[in-house]
Amino acid sequence: MFLVKALAVNSPRPGEAAMSVVHSSPCLVLSQKTCSSFRNATSAGSLLYHRRGMSSVKLLSFINVATYCSYFDNHSHSFSKRRSPGPVMAAKKASEGEKQGEGRYKHTVDLPKTSFGMRANALVREPEIQKLWEDNQVFRRVVDRNDGGSFVLHDGPPYANGDLHMGHALNKILKDIINRYKILQNYKVHYVPGWDCHGLPIELKVLQSLDQDTRKDLTPSKLRTKTAKFAKATVKTQMASFKRYGVWADWDNPYLTLDPEYEAAQIEVFGQMVLKGYIYRGRKPVHWSPSSRTALAEAELEYPEGHVSRSIYAIFKLTSMPASCGGFLDEFFPHLYLAIWTTTPWTIPANAAVAVNANLQYAVIKVQYMEDASISSGNKKWKLGNVLKERKKTCLIVASDLVPALEAKWGVKLVIKKTMLGSDLENCRYVHPIDNRECPVVIGGDYITTESGTGLVHTAPGHGLEDYGTGLKYGLPILSPVDDDGKFTEEAAHFSGLDVLGDGNAAVVKYLDEQMAIIIEESYEHKYPYDWRTKKPTIFRATEQWFASVEGFRQAAMDAISHVKWIPTQAENRISAMTSSRSDWCISRQRTWGVPIPVFYHVKSKEPLMNEETIDHIKSIIAQKGSDSWWYMTLEDLLPERYHAKASEYEKGTDTMDVWFDSGSSWAAVLGGLSFPADLYLEGTDQHRGWFQSSLLTSIATRGQAPYSSVITHGFVLDEKGSKMSKSLGNVVDPRSVIGEKNSKEAPGYGADVLRLWVSSVDYTGDVMIGPQVLRQMADMYRKLRGTLRYLLSNLHDWRVS
Repeated sequence: MFLVKALAVNSPRPGEAAMSVVHSSPCLVLSQKTCSSFRNATSAGSLLYHRRGMSSVKLLSFINVATYCSYFDNHSHSFSKRRSPGPVMAAKKASEGEKQGEGRYKHTVDLPKTSFGMRANALVREPEIQKLWEDNQVFRRVVDRNDGGSFVLHDGPPYANGDLHMGHALNKILKDIINRYKILQNYKVHYVPGWDCHGLPIELKVLQSLDQDTRKDLTPSKLRTKTAKFAKATVKTQMASFKRYGVWADWDNPYLTLDPEYEAAQIEVFGQMVLKGYIYRGRKPVHWSPSSRTALAEAELEYPEGHVSRSIYAIFKLTSMPASCGGFLDEFFPHLYLAIWTTTPWTIPANAAVAVNANLQYAVIKVQYMEDASISSGNKKWKLGNVLKERKKTCLIVASDLVPALEAKWGVKLVIKKTMLGSDLENCRYVHPIDNRECPVVIGGDYITTESGTGLVHTAPGHGLEDYGTGLKYGLPILSPVDDDGKFTEEAAHFSGLDVLGDGNAAVVKYLDEQMAIIIEESYEHKYPYDWRTKKPTIFRATEQWFASVEGFRQAAMDAISHVKWIPTQAENRISAMTSSRSDWCISRQRTWGVPIPVFYHVKSKEPLMNEETIDHIKSIIAQKGSDSWWYMTLEDLLPERYHAKASEYEKGTDTMDVWFDSGSSWAAVLGGLSFPADLYLEGTDQHRGWFQSSLLTSIATRGQAPYSSVITHGFVLDEKGSKMSKSLGNVVDPRSVIGEKNSKEAPGYGADVLRLWVSSVDYTGDVMIGPQVLRQMADMYRKLRGTLRYLLSNLHDWRVS
């Protein structure tokens, strides 16, 4: 058989060659016998053919081949010189059946045939095909048929708290493309989809749906029942959407972090870390969200642009120097002050020291006012304090390198009178500007620089990690006069009951200015941590929390990172930097919906009771009854038998685990029945400080090995102009609209194949763009691909596997 391309050309005059091609007709498959007939039919015109290998022939003729065949069959080898009736008339004659007669050559023409339509009719056909996959267990049967090696892509669990967005679609379709590729390579692919079902996002969703009266009667057990119901309903909805994207997975056996078996595996991981000494309880500053009334981990923060803080340059009066200094600053007393700069004036009540860098050079500067000039800010973001307004006679200690910058900012002449090293200032004493306590000057760390501020750092160990570290070194008091709602406590005296991020902050500034302690006040724009759920600012606040000591296994984690394949390669630098610099992991949360930290406290001493026996007992209970049992079972039943007699002396802890500890334990709950480590983790680039890292830390702490062999990261989905999607901007592309599940007057539904084609066409290693224009281009590309496939299939209609 030969593949024939028939082209119509102009009829040549005698002695002239054929002219240029006018139009083409479809390719036909003809027998060699028919081609020979064409070649010998010289009376009909000049027929040219070209053999390619031994498999195809290309014919050029001035008449359409299909028309020629019809005519040829009915007139044997005799051709009329009258004009051909054309393909329409030929088809009409052919349809007349017996009237035309059975030609000898009709059976030699193999025309294209296919039921594969030009139009996809995706909104109807795709759900039908996907139902066929599900009814016939196609994914399982295809995988079972393969006899190659095992391939495990471990699914990162999305939150079960709302509808899916385009980032979810990008993520799941990328995973599906990889899994299908591995299936074609004869691998036994294992892909278990998962969902993160605990945590504040779900709890807030439920609470927001309840009226005030219902909230009053809400017990922890009732709240947990409602949140579990909400999470399971959301999982069902999200699962249906993922299926509609055409994703193959073990949908009948997903993992949910609220399943008893999963929770028991999580308790097992926690218990192993306790027994290895990596879990401890301590009072130290943590990120605290007043809007959520709970501690937060670094992964639960975001740093939006445009945050403006009310910063101040303040002065603290120096009162004395240690005798070992020899009184080299005595000449400046009693008008000598330490100058500090802070963007959090509300932390001044908790001030316990001023820190300097031992290796920096500091200077005593005298403020000189010009007699014939008035000081004016001339800037709404900049406000004079009473120190400058009243032309207070002062000598200040600042870093020498910052004198020119401060002179320009304050608008005064600063004259250097004496210089010294920071180490010379250690153990000097100053008076606290609010409660008149005497506080020391201490040596801080490398965080004290001359990039901004004054080179001296106001130190409040209860409100900052670096301050906390310095406080431990010098035995400073850890003051934190702020409650769960972010309001000053009675310990803050003048400011009790005021919101530290609002009127409390303003009250502190006003009080300091009245005490002649502020040089200037200015608005300062910088990055500041926000609660990623409530989108409101957080604070650093010292509270009693449970921590995982990352320092205990940090080096092992760093070593493991270097043995993982990272795609793209720069991802390794990103997670290495984050892991090397991260502080201890605060894993406790003051919320109801989560896996409980299995600890008991002595009623009188408040000493925690948590050992191998108690943890194993709680794990066995949770494996059978789920974590709800912690709330409804009696204390005696929750304690091992040998503690029953002392049950009245203890009380249950009320903290739950950080949801990142939940999802970070998924390798223990899921991979145990498959293979460890997983062949691949694939998530967005934000998971370097999220799931990739929490999974790494829990696995290293308990198994000494990373839970993944390879990690792929993809970027964020932006609109087609490269801007972040936002409902307020109206540029959000809803995947439901793209696949036609959501009616949209502006955007037509294209079906899942167009969405999948978009995913396959972008460079996922960076941020990707999508929008109406991009989707139209994808739809056009899809139609062309479909047309090409239709043509190829139509020529294979009678092909059979030999």
